[in-house]
Amino acid sequence: MFRTRTLFQVVQKVRPRPVEDRPTDSSIRRYRLGAHRESLSLGCCATTGLRGIEVHPNPRPVLLDLYRKTLSDLATHIPEHAVYRQATTAITQHRLNVVEQTEDVAKIEEALNAGQIEEIIIAAEDELKLIPKMAEWKA
Repeated sequence: MFRTRTLFQVVQKVRPRPVEDRPTDSSIRRYRLGAHRESLSLGCCATTGLRGIEVHPNPRPVLLDLYRKTLSDLATHIPEHAVYRQATTAITQHRLNVVEQTEDVAKIEEALNAGQIEEIIIAAEDELKLIPKMAEWKA
């Protein structure tokens, strides 16, 4: 009644798909950005496709403000020799340069390669909240 399977039979069932059948990075990225991102640039859609994250009406100035505030807080709260300050300053400065030089939201997302612009804003807000905690922990 019970049919026992050999290890070979079990492995056959859970074997991953052949490489040619797997989605590529570009197809995954196209899926993640999806058609909703294209329609957002036209201003006709009100969803990011991410649960709980609303479309930001004007994300570029918010990012510029967050990155500038992060750089100033790093300079005032974290010592210059701290590795956290050096790494965070480099990343934030790079992202600030990209946002300053690029007007189009889709191009900003592509250049930063960190998800949708709303996700980038959330990450920048989180980094800004982390600075006082890092200063406290370093003390």
